[in-house]
Amino acid sequence: MPQTSAWRYRHSIEAGKKDDPKSPWQGEEPVQRLYIATEKFDPSHGTGWKEYIEWSRLTQLTEVVTLDGMLCPAVLGEIKDSYWPHIVNEDFMLGFFLDLDFLLSELPDTRDLNILGVIRKPSEDVSSLTWDGFAFLGYDLMDKAVGNSALSNCGGFPDVFANMELSSVGLLEDFDRAVEIHDLLHKTHPEERHADCDHWAIFRRQGD
Repeated sequence: MPQTSAWRYRHSIEAGKKDDPKSPWQGEEPVQRLYIATEKFDPSHGTGWKEYIEWSRLTQLTEVVTLDGMLCPAVLGEIKDSYWPHIVNEDFMLGFFLDLDFLLSELPDTRDLNILGVIRKPSEDVSSLTWDGFAFLGYDLMDKAVGNSALSNCGGFPDVFANMELSSVGLLEDFDRAVEIHDLLHKTHPEERHADCDHWAIFRRQGD
């Protein structure tokens, strides 16, 4: 059968899971669920929003939901000593929490924030995953430093994907297309560090 980019990526992940006994992908559930609180970015930002739409040409957006810290900064930017047992202890991952209740306990008010549940490099489509209190929004493509989104904050890559492929919140809704763009970005723009990226599944807590 034809081996698509998504198929090859999925099977490379499966091989890695079998070879690494410490992998967080071990067990019955093939995902590690992480949490982060980010600021919202939408038309309520006035001039800043208008200038962003003019620059990005993403005229279909009603808001931006992303892990890009320039567009939607993490709310808990300072790492306190009490955070260490509750966060991912890896380079570029210290802003991601393993424990939703702990994250919420550090936020005095969540009404104007996005509480996101995220999955890094899922090996298969997780759009139908049941995650209590969270709704699937789409897939983001973040550089290796989890700093910039190749989808919404790099000015676009028209030779790889069209702006109108992004949803109203700036994400890709189709898993296979997200993996295909992931592969094409690095092959087409090997010199661009933001094109060397990982795909992330983005879910949002409802009611905030």
